Amino acid sequence: MIEPIAKSFRKILMSRIPIQNFIRYCCDENKTYKNSSTHQENFFHIPLNTDSGYTATMKFREYHLSSVLKSFDSHKMPLDAFLSHYFRTHKALGSKDRLFISETVYRYIRWQNLYDHLGKDPASELPHQDPTVAPHLRYAVPAFLYELLTEVYGETKAQEICQISNTRAPLTLRVNPLKTTREALLEKWASSFKAFPCPLAPLGIYFHEKINFFTLPEFNDGLFEIQDESSQLASLLVKPKPQQHVLDYCAGSGGKTLAFAHQLGNTGQIYLHDIRATALQKARKRLSRAGIQNVQFQLPQRKMDWVVVDVPCTGTGTLRRNPDLKWKFESLSLTRLVQEQKEIFQQALAYLHPQGTIVYMTCSVLPQENEQQAADFQTTHNLEIVDQFQTLPVLDGRDGFYAVAFKFQNKKQKI
Repeated sequence: MIEPIAKSFRKILMSRIPIQNFIRYCCDENKTYKNSSTHQENFFHIPLNTDSGYTATMKFREYHLSSVLKSFDSHKMPLDAFLSHYFRTHKALGSKDRLFISETVYRYIRWQNLYDHLGKDPASELPHQDPTVAPHLRYAVPAFLYELLTEVYGETKAQEICQISNTRAPLTLRVNPLKTTREALLEKWASSFKAFPCPLAPLGIYFHEKINFFTLPEFNDGLFEIQDESSQLASLLVKPKPQQHVLDYCAGSGGKTLAFAHQLGNTGQIYLHDIRATALQKARKRLSRAGIQNVQFQLPQRKMDWVVVDVPCTGTGTLRRNPDLKWKFESLSLTRLVQEQKEIFQQALAYLHPQGTIVYMTCSVLPQENEQQAADFQTTHNLEIVDQFQTLPVLDGRDGFYAVAFKFQNKKQKI
Protein backbone atom coordinates (compact mmCIF):
# COMPACT_ATOMS: atom_id res chain seq x y z
CA MET A 1 0.00 0.00 0.00
CA ILE A 2 2.89 2.39 0.71
CA GLU A 3 4.07 2.80 -2.90
CA PRO A 4 0.70 3.89 -4.37
CA ILE A 5 0.31 6.37 -1.52
CA ALA A 6 3.83 7.74 -1.90
CA LYS A 7 3.29 8.14 -5.64
CA SER A 8 0.23 10.27 -4.97
CA PHE A 9 1.68 12.61 -2.33
CA ARG A 10 2.73 15.19 -4.87
CA LYS A 11 -0.88 15.61 -5.95
CA ILE A 12 -1.88 16.51 -2.42
CA LEU A 13 1.02 18.76 -1.40
CA MET A 14 1.86 20.40 -4.72
CA SER A 15 -1.09 20.12 -7.10
CA ARG A 16 -3.84 20.49 -4.49
CA ILE A 17 -5.73 17.53 -5.93
CA PRO A 18 -9.12 16.98 -4.22
CA ILE A 19 -8.83 14.67 -1.27
CA GLN A 20 -11.43 12.33 -2.78
CA ASN A 21 -9.15 11.62 -5.72
CA PHE A 22 -6.22 10.93 -3.42
CA ILE A 23 -8.27 8.40 -1.48
CA ARG A 24 -9.28 6.68 -4.69
CA TYR A 25 -5.58 6.34 -5.64
CA CYS A 26 -4.75 4.86 -2.23
CA CYS A 27 -7.53 2.30 -2.09
CA ASP A 28 -7.99 -0.92 -3.96
CA GLU A 29 -11.28 -0.40 -5.76
CA ASN A 30 -11.72 -4.12 -6.34
CA LYS A 31 -12.09 -4.86 -2.61
CA THR A 32 -15.13 -4.40 -0.35
CA TYR A 33 -14.22 -3.16 3.10
CA LYS A 34 -16.18 -3.62 6.30
CA ASN A 35 -17.49 -0.79 8.40
CA SER A 36 -16.37 -0.83 12.04
CA SER A 37 -17.40 1.64 14.70
CA THR A 38 -14.83 0.24 17.13
CA HIS A 39 -11.94 0.49 14.62
CA GLN A 40 -10.79 -2.98 15.68
CA GLU A 41 -10.32 -3.88 12.02
CA ASN A 42 -8.90 -0.43 11.18
CA PHE A 43 -11.67 0.33 8.69
CA PHE A 44 -13.52 3.59 8.18
CA HIS A 45 -16.32 4.48 5.80
CA ILE A 46 -15.94 7.64 3.68
CA PRO A 47 -18.42 8.64 0.95
CA LEU A 48 -16.60 10.10 -2.06
CA ASN A 49 -18.45 12.72 -4.07
CA THR A 50 -16.94 12.85 -7.56
CA ASP A 51 -18.30 13.78 -10.96
CA SER A 52 -19.08 10.14 -11.68
CA GLY A 53 -20.86 9.70 -8.37
CA TYR A 54 -18.09 7.32 -7.25
CA THR A 55 -18.55 6.05 -3.68
CA ALA A 56 -16.13 3.81 -1.85
CA THR A 57 -15.08 2.63 1.57
CA MET A 58 -11.46 3.05 2.60
CA LYS A 59 -9.19 1.77 5.31
CA PHE A 60 -9.12 3.71 8.56
CA ARG A 61 -5.33 4.03 8.31
CA GLU A 62 -5.37 5.62 4.84
CA TYR A 63 -8.12 8.02 5.88
CA HIS A 64 -5.91 9.45 8.61
CA LEU A 65 -2.88 9.47 6.33
CA SER A 66 -4.72 11.60 3.79
CA SER A 67 -5.92 13.88 6.61
CA VAL A 68 -2.31 14.39 7.77
CA LEU A 69 -1.14 15.24 4.26
CA LYS A 70 -3.95 17.66 3.61
CA SER A 71 -3.44 19.62 6.84
CA PHE A 72 0.37 19.59 7.24
CA ASP A 73 1.03 21.90 4.30
CA SER A 74 -1.04 24.65 5.92
CA HIS A 75 0.74 24.46 9.29
CA LYS A 76 4.06 26.03 10.30
CA MET A 77 4.85 23.37 12.88
CA PRO A 78 7.87 21.09 12.32
CA LEU A 79 6.88 17.71 10.90
CA ASP A 80 7.67 15.72 14.06
CA ALA A 81 5.73 18.15 16.27
CA PHE A 82 2.81 18.18 13.83
CA LEU A 83 2.60 14.38 13.76
CA SER A 84 2.85 14.16 17.55
CA HIS A 85 0.01 16.66 17.89
CA TYR A 86 -2.09 14.80 15.35
CA PHE A 87 -1.58 11.46 17.08
CA ARG A 88 -2.42 12.94 20.51
CA THR A 89 -5.69 14.35 19.19
CA HIS A 90 -6.69 11.12 17.38
CA LYS A 91 -6.70 8.51 20.13
CA ALA A 92 -8.23 5.82 17.88
CA LEU A 93 -4.92 5.44 16.05
CA GLY A 94 -3.04 2.42 17.33
CA SER A 95 0.73 1.98 17.42
CA LYS A 96 0.86 0.22 14.03
CA ASP A 97 -1.34 2.92 12.47
CA ARG A 98 0.94 5.66 13.79
CA LEU A 99 4.02 3.83 12.50
CA PHE A 100 2.51 3.39 9.03
CA ILE A 101 1.49 7.05 8.78
CA SER A 102 4.74 8.53 10.12
CA GLU A 103 7.04 6.34 8.01
CA THR A 104 5.06 6.97 4.84
CA VAL A 105 4.94 10.74 5.36
CA TYR A 106 8.65 10.92 6.25
CA ARG A 107 9.57 8.92 3.16
CA TYR A 108 7.82 11.36 0.86
CA ILE A 109 9.09 14.52 2.60
CA ARG A 110 12.68 13.25 2.39
CA TRP A 111 12.47 12.79 -1.40
CA GLN A 112 9.93 15.49 -2.20
CA ASN A 113 11.76 17.39 -4.94
CA LEU A 114 12.64 14.17 -6.79
CA TYR A 115 9.01 13.06 -6.74
CA ASP A 116 7.99 16.48 -8.02
CA HIS A 117 10.58 16.41 -10.79
CA LEU A 118 9.42 12.99 -11.98
CA GLY A 119 5.86 14.20 -12.47
CA LYS A 120 2.50 12.68 -11.72
CA ASP A 121 3.55 9.05 -11.59
CA PRO A 122 7.12 8.69 -10.23
CA ALA A 123 8.75 5.28 -10.53
CA SER A 124 8.54 2.95 -7.58
CA GLU A 125 12.35 2.91 -7.46
CA LEU A 126 13.71 6.44 -7.44
CA PRO A 127 16.51 6.97 -10.05
CA HIS A 128 19.28 8.12 -7.68
CA GLN A 129 21.99 7.09 -10.17
CA ASP A 130 20.38 8.53 -13.30
CA PRO A 131 22.98 11.02 -14.62
CA THR A 132 20.31 12.87 -16.60
CA VAL A 133 18.74 14.00 -13.33
CA ALA A 134 20.43 16.95 -11.62
CA PRO A 135 22.40 15.85 -8.53
CA HIS A 136 20.45 18.05 -6.10
CA LEU A 137 17.31 16.22 -7.27
CA ARG A 138 18.88 12.76 -7.13
CA TYR A 139 19.99 13.41 -3.54
CA ALA A 140 16.83 15.32 -2.61
CA VAL A 141 18.14 18.65 -1.34
CA PRO A 142 17.52 22.24 -2.45
CA ALA A 143 19.97 23.38 -5.13
CA PHE A 144 21.42 26.12 -2.91
CA LEU A 145 22.16 23.69 -0.06
CA TYR A 146 23.73 21.15 -2.45
CA GLU A 147 26.03 23.88 -3.81
CA LEU A 148 27.07 24.87 -0.27
CA LEU A 149 27.85 21.30 0.75
CA THR A 150 29.80 20.63 -2.46
CA GLU A 151 31.79 23.81 -1.99
CA VAL A 152 32.82 22.78 1.54
CA TYR A 153 33.19 18.99 1.33
CA GLY A 154 33.62 18.22 -2.36
CA GLU A 155 31.06 16.47 -4.53
CA THR A 156 31.61 12.90 -3.30
CA LYS A 157 31.40 13.74 0.41
CA ALA A 158 28.50 16.14 -0.15
CA GLN A 159 26.51 13.41 -1.89
CA GLU A 160 27.30 11.00 0.95
CA ILE A 161 26.00 13.52 3.50
CA CYS A 162 22.82 14.03 1.46
CA GLN A 163 22.30 10.29 1.02
CA ILE A 164 22.70 9.59 4.75
CA SER A 165 20.38 12.50 5.54
CA ASN A 166 17.64 10.72 3.58
CA THR A 167 17.80 7.57 5.71
CA ARG A 168 15.98 6.85 8.94
CA ALA A 169 17.69 8.23 12.04
CA PRO A 170 18.84 5.71 14.64
CA LEU A 171 17.15 5.45 18.01
CA THR A 172 19.59 6.56 20.71
CA LEU A 173 19.22 7.17 24.42
CA ARG A 174 21.44 8.46 27.21
CA VAL A 175 21.55 6.73 30.58
CA ASN A 176 20.98 8.87 33.68
CA PRO A 177 23.99 8.11 35.94
CA LEU A 178 22.22 9.69 38.91
CA LYS A 179 19.92 6.66 38.95
CA THR A 180 21.54 3.74 37.12
CA THR A 181 24.39 2.60 34.85
CA ARG A 182 24.57 1.72 31.17
CA GLU A 183 25.62 -1.83 32.04
CA ALA A 184 22.59 -2.30 34.28
CA LEU A 185 20.13 -1.16 31.63
CA LEU A 186 21.74 -3.24 28.88
CA GLU A 187 21.60 -6.31 31.11
CA LYS A 188 17.96 -5.63 31.96
CA TRP A 189 16.98 -5.27 28.29
CA ALA A 190 19.18 -8.06 26.92
CA SER A 191 16.32 -10.53 26.45
CA SER A 192 13.78 -7.94 25.26
CA PHE A 193 15.48 -5.52 22.84
CA LYS A 194 18.32 -5.30 20.32
CA ALA A 195 20.30 -2.70 22.24
CA PHE A 196 24.03 -1.92 21.98
CA PRO A 197 26.38 0.56 23.68
CA CYS A 198 27.28 3.61 21.59
CA PRO A 199 30.88 3.38 20.34
CA LEU A 200 31.90 6.84 21.59
CA ALA A 201 29.35 8.28 24.04
CA PRO A 202 30.01 6.65 27.45
CA LEU A 203 26.35 6.81 28.50
CA GLY A 204 24.76 6.16 25.09
CA ILE A 205 22.75 3.13 23.92
CA TYR A 206 21.68 2.42 20.32
CA PHE A 207 18.48 0.55 19.53
CA HIS A 208 18.25 -1.33 16.23
CA GLU A 209 14.47 -1.56 16.30
CA LYS A 210 11.52 0.81 16.53
CA ILE A 211 10.45 1.18 20.16
CA ASN A 212 8.07 3.51 21.95
CA PHE A 213 10.47 4.41 24.76
CA PHE A 214 7.92 6.58 26.54
CA THR A 215 5.86 3.55 27.59
CA LEU A 216 8.79 1.82 29.30
CA PRO A 217 8.80 1.91 33.13
CA GLU A 218 12.50 2.79 33.04
CA PHE A 219 11.63 6.02 31.22
CA ASN A 220 8.96 7.00 33.74
CA ASP A 221 11.47 6.28 36.51
CA GLY A 222 13.97 8.71 34.93
CA LEU A 223 16.63 6.10 34.16
CA PHE A 224 17.24 7.45 30.64
CA GLU A 225 16.41 10.18 28.12
CA ILE A 226 16.32 10.22 24.32
CA GLN A 227 19.43 11.94 22.91
CA ASP A 228 21.52 11.44 19.78
CA GLU A 229 25.10 10.29 20.29
CA SER A 230 26.54 13.46 18.72
CA SER A 231 24.54 15.63 21.08
CA GLN A 232 25.82 13.55 23.99
CA LEU A 233 29.43 13.94 22.80
CA ALA A 234 29.02 17.69 22.35
CA SER A 235 27.71 17.92 25.91
CA LEU A 236 30.94 16.34 27.17
CA LEU A 237 32.63 19.69 26.52
CA VAL A 238 30.65 21.02 29.50
CA LYS A 239 32.63 19.86 32.56
CA PRO A 240 31.32 21.58 35.69
CA LYS A 241 32.68 20.62 39.09
CA PRO A 242 30.54 20.24 42.23
CA GLN A 243 29.39 23.59 43.68
CA GLN A 244 29.90 25.45 40.39
CA HIS A 245 27.24 27.50 38.61
CA VAL A 246 26.09 26.87 35.03
CA LEU A 247 23.81 28.85 32.69
CA ASP A 248 22.07 26.95 29.88
CA TYR A 249 21.21 30.04 27.86
CA CYS A 250 19.18 28.46 25.02
CA ALA A 251 17.94 25.61 27.17
CA GLY A 252 14.91 24.52 25.14
CA SER A 253 13.43 21.44 26.79
CA GLY A 254 16.61 20.84 28.80
CA GLY A 255 18.42 18.21 26.74
CA LYS A 256 21.93 19.58 27.32
CA THR A 257 21.31 20.25 31.01
CA LEU A 258 20.16 16.67 31.43
CA ALA A 259 23.42 15.53 29.84
CA PHE A 260 25.84 17.43 32.09
CA ALA A 261 23.90 17.97 35.34
CA HIS A 262 25.00 14.71 36.97
CA GLN A 263 28.56 16.05 37.20
CA LEU A 264 27.39 18.56 39.82
CA GLY A 265 25.81 15.87 41.98
CA ASN A 266 22.87 18.17 42.78
CA THR A 267 25.23 20.81 44.19
CA GLY A 268 25.83 24.33 42.89
CA GLN A 269 23.15 25.77 40.61
CA ILE A 270 21.99 25.37 37.01
CA TYR A 271 20.04 28.24 35.44
CA LEU A 272 17.85 27.54 32.42
CA HIS A 273 16.84 30.33 30.05
CA ASP A 274 14.82 30.24 26.84
CA ILE A 275 12.42 32.64 25.15
CA ARG A 276 9.95 29.74 24.66
CA ALA A 277 7.96 29.22 27.84
CA THR A 278 6.44 25.94 26.65
CA ALA A 279 9.93 24.48 26.09
CA LEU A 280 10.94 25.37 29.66
CA GLN A 281 7.79 23.69 30.97
CA LYS A 282 8.93 20.48 29.29
CA ALA A 283 12.41 20.97 30.75
CA ARG A 284 10.96 21.29 34.25
CA LYS A 285 9.16 17.93 33.90
CA ARG A 286 12.19 16.16 32.42
CA LEU A 287 14.59 17.42 35.09
CA SER A 288 12.18 16.44 37.86
CA ARG A 289 11.85 12.94 36.42
CA ALA A 290 15.65 12.65 36.24
CA GLY A 291 16.05 13.64 39.91
CA ILE A 292 17.89 16.91 39.16
CA GLN A 293 17.00 19.44 41.85
CA ASN A 294 19.65 22.17 41.70
CA VAL A 295 17.91 24.17 38.94
CA GLN A 296 16.35 27.61 38.53
CA PHE A 297 14.31 28.73 35.55
CA GLN A 298 15.58 32.29 35.38
CA LEU A 299 18.64 34.30 34.45
CA PRO A 300 21.30 34.49 37.18
CA GLN A 301 22.30 37.56 39.18
CA ARG A 302 25.95 36.52 39.31
CA LYS A 303 28.70 35.48 36.87
CA MET A 304 28.80 31.85 35.74
CA ASP A 305 31.56 29.25 35.81
CA TRP A 306 30.03 27.72 32.68
CA VAL A 307 27.72 29.07 29.98
CA VAL A 308 26.17 26.77 27.38
CA VAL A 309 24.83 28.29 24.15
CA ASP A 310 23.09 25.76 21.89
CA VAL A 311 21.97 28.31 19.30
CA PRO A 312 19.17 28.17 16.72
CA CYS A 313 20.65 26.94 13.44
CA THR A 314 19.81 25.45 10.04
CA GLY A 315 19.69 21.93 11.51
CA THR A 316 21.59 20.59 8.49
CA GLY A 317 23.20 17.91 10.66
CA THR A 318 19.85 16.48 11.73
CA LEU A 319 17.87 16.34 8.47
CA ARG A 320 17.18 12.63 9.00
CA ARG A 321 15.00 13.62 11.94
CA ASN A 322 13.64 16.85 10.46
CA PRO A 323 13.49 16.42 6.66
CA ASP A 324 10.99 19.26 6.28
CA LEU A 325 13.68 21.74 7.39
CA LYS A 326 15.65 21.42 4.17
CA TRP A 327 12.73 22.61 2.03
CA LYS A 328 12.66 25.83 4.08
CA PHE A 329 16.38 26.40 3.59
CA GLU A 330 17.49 29.44 1.57
CA SER A 331 20.37 31.92 1.50
CA LEU A 332 18.41 34.62 3.34
CA SER A 333 17.54 32.28 6.21
CA LEU A 334 21.20 31.28 6.57
CA THR A 335 22.32 34.92 6.65
CA ARG A 336 19.65 35.74 9.24
CA LEU A 337 20.59 32.78 11.44
CA VAL A 338 24.31 33.61 11.36
CA GLN A 339 23.59 37.13 12.59
CA GLU A 340 21.17 35.84 15.22
CA GLN A 341 23.81 33.40 16.48
CA LYS A 342 26.30 36.24 16.90
CA GLU A 343 23.79 38.26 18.91
CA ILE A 344 22.78 35.35 21.14
CA PHE A 345 26.42 34.44 21.83
CA GLN A 346 27.21 38.02 22.82
CA GLN A 347 24.20 38.11 25.18
CA ALA A 348 25.21 34.83 26.81
CA LEU A 349 28.86 35.86 27.11
CA ALA A 350 27.85 38.73 29.40
CA TYR A 351 27.08 36.15 32.13
CA LEU A 352 30.49 34.44 31.96
CA HIS A 353 32.96 34.79 34.85
CA PRO A 354 36.40 36.06 33.71
CA GLN A 355 37.83 32.60 34.52
CA GLY A 356 34.81 30.69 33.21
CA THR A 357 34.18 28.67 30.05
CA ILE A 358 31.51 29.21 27.40
CA VAL A 359 30.46 26.38 25.05
CA TYR A 360 28.89 27.20 21.68
CA MET A 361 26.91 24.44 19.91
CA THR A 362 24.99 23.85 16.69
CA CYS A 363 23.46 20.83 14.94
CA SER A 364 24.73 22.18 11.61
CA VAL A 365 27.36 20.93 9.16
CA LEU A 366 27.90 24.37 7.57
CA PRO A 367 31.10 26.31 8.35
CA GLN A 368 29.16 29.60 8.25
CA GLU A 369 27.52 28.51 11.52
CA ASN A 370 30.50 26.63 12.95
CA GLU A 371 34.19 27.29 12.22
CA GLN A 372 33.59 30.76 10.79
CA GLN A 373 31.57 31.75 13.84
CA ALA A 374 34.26 30.39 16.16
CA ALA A 375 36.91 32.46 14.38
CA ASP A 376 34.73 35.58 14.61
CA PHE A 377 34.06 35.05 18.34
CA GLN A 378 37.80 34.74 19.03
CA THR A 379 38.55 38.04 17.32
CA THR A 380 35.51 39.99 18.47
CA HIS A 381 35.45 38.90 22.11
CA ASN A 382 39.13 38.18 22.86
CA LEU A 383 38.55 34.46 23.32
CA GLU A 384 40.67 31.38 22.83
CA ILE A 385 39.51 27.86 21.96
CA VAL A 386 40.19 25.31 24.71
CA ASP A 387 38.20 22.33 23.36
CA GLN A 388 36.34 21.42 20.18
CA PHE A 389 34.10 18.66 18.77
CA GLN A 390 32.67 18.08 15.31
CA THR A 391 31.00 15.21 13.48
CA LEU A 392 29.14 14.67 10.20
CA PRO A 393 26.09 12.42 9.86
CA VAL A 394 27.02 8.74 10.03
CA LEU A 395 24.92 5.98 8.46
CA ASP A 396 22.99 4.21 11.25
CA GLY A 397 24.87 6.39 13.71
CA ARG A 398 25.52 9.94 14.86
CA ASP A 399 24.00 13.18 13.58
CA GLY A 400 26.05 16.14 12.39
CA PHE A 401 27.05 18.38 15.30
CA TYR A 402 29.53 21.09 16.24
CA ALA A 403 30.68 22.33 19.65
CA VAL A 404 33.52 24.60 20.72
CA ALA A 405 34.60 25.75 24.20
CA PHE A 406 36.16 29.19 24.79
CA LYS A 407 37.87 31.02 27.60
CA PHE A 408 38.91 34.65 27.75
CA GLN A 409 42.50 35.13 26.66
CA ASN A 410 45.07 35.90 29.32
CA LYS A 411 45.86 39.50 28.53
CA LYS A 412 49.27 39.30 30.24
CA GLN A 413 50.38 36.65 27.75
CA LYS A 414 48.98 38.46 24.75
CA ILE A 415 51.66 39.99 22.51
